[in-house]
Amino acid sequence: MGSGRRRGNAVQRADLVIVANRLPVDRVVEADGSTTWRRSPGGLVSALSPVMNTQEGAWIGWPGDVGEDLAPFENEGMTLVPVSMSAEEYEEYYEGFSNATLWPLYHDLVAKPEFHREWWDSYVAVNRRFAEAAAAVAAEHAMVWIQDYQLQLVPALLRDLRPDLRIGFFLHIPFPPAELFSQLPWRRELLQGLLGADLVGFQLPGAAQNFIRLVRERVGHKTHRDSVYLPDGRMVTAKAFPISIDTAGFTELARSEPVQARAKQIREDLGNPRRIFLGIDRLDYTKGIYARLRAFSELIHDGHFTVEDATFVQVASPSRERVDQYRILRDDIDRLVGHINGDLGRLGRPAISYLNASFPREEMAALYVASDIMVVTPFRDGMNLVAKEYVACRYDDDGALVLSEFAGAAAELKQAYLVNPYDINGMKAQMLEAYRAEEKELAKRMRAMRKTIVENDVANWANNFLADLAAARPGHEKQVKPAKRS
Repeated sequence: MGSGRRRGNAVQRADLVIVANRLPVDRVVEADGSTTWRRSPGGLVSALSPVMNTQEGAWIGWPGDVGEDLAPFENEGMTLVPVSMSAEEYEEYYEGFSNATLWPLYHDLVAKPEFHREWWDSYVAVNRRFAEAAAAVAAEHAMVWIQDYQLQLVPALLRDLRPDLRIGFFLHIPFPPAELFSQLPWRRELLQGLLGADLVGFQLPGAAQNFIRLVRERVGHKTHRDSVYLPDGRMVTAKAFPISIDTAGFTELARSEPVQARAKQIREDLGNPRRIFLGIDRLDYTKGIYARLRAFSELIHDGHFTVEDATFVQVASPSRERVDQYRILRDDIDRLVGHINGDLGRLGRPAISYLNASFPREEMAALYVASDIMVVTPFRDGMNLVAKEYVACRYDDDGALVLSEFAGAAAELKQAYLVNPYDINGMKAQMLEAYRAEEKELAKRMRAMRKTIVENDVANWANNFLADLAAARPGHEKQVKPAKRS
């Protein structure tokens, strides 16, 4: 745990600046009332921490509480620059425009997006504040890497303030086709915001192509393949950079004695069934949790196996609990789990063990090691790092991954049992195939998937993006050191 040493308001200019909605730390209040900061869990932080540890760079983000104005401080070798946000801005910029407008729109309208002008006004205001913070922290000719859908206006706002910078943007969630994106009243403004970057990164080639097509049709710029040519002579490149994980770190954690002992305890606590199915997700309507639990319960109901043979552990981390759609989803899943366990469970043997809680990395690794079949079935997902984490933890080349074809990870993990999450019968068939598979078949599939994530780990992802960003605007002398592999 880092103590978070304050540095006052003066911040040393950084050659690499990460701009993200959140700082990579969470506040912890100790027993004596003092405050410390702990490295956050989650995909973005785990992906970028190895990069930042080699750069001595700066990370700009919101600290997690509204209405406070914190000075920059250091944590585990990183300079952290907090950006303040009022309660109203949090409600309109974050819960509103980011998560009730953009999130459902970018995830194939799994829920209906809402369009409110006051939400857009807050989105613009908060994006401007992030851009101003980056302009103040970045050294001359520095690289600034902006992250995700909450900050799509920052590239253009920052370029107006600091035209000397090399600016990259990476979108962690899907980017929708023109037919969906065009519903957005502020479609042109968002596209122009992204065009402030030299390099715009996406999870999949199709998303980059969607962006290029929209820029050509909605903004009118000339495009060719992965390039956009602006009237001022600048060129913007849009490419796929599939994000990954610290593969070696997860494998090492899975092999560790405490994790091995905990995994054994988990299996014993569950009654040592023949197969343990596992789902780990944020509690979000895009993740397909309800459908997969229904599919599993039907396999028991149809007599393919009993609750003594197989059980399903579903971890659903609380998410955006102030948003109505998320509260409704939580209640729906609570009712479904209660109904399934009441119908199919036995004394001491529930069909589904449902945990609406967040767990540390070590407990997640133990769950990955303990489980035989990982079920990752989102209706739409930019990548889904949980699927890759599970594969990284299966160092004996055993276990099975049931994976939605609409997760970005499906493009790389082709040896998974791929499913259409909208097709309950198809999902049941693949879950059953994974349940019945011979060890030799499982080992063949897992070995191939492990090779993929070893060769394409998070350091490779970050180095590829930064190398392309360095090449995007030749003539600058600043060099960024590659991230060390774990």
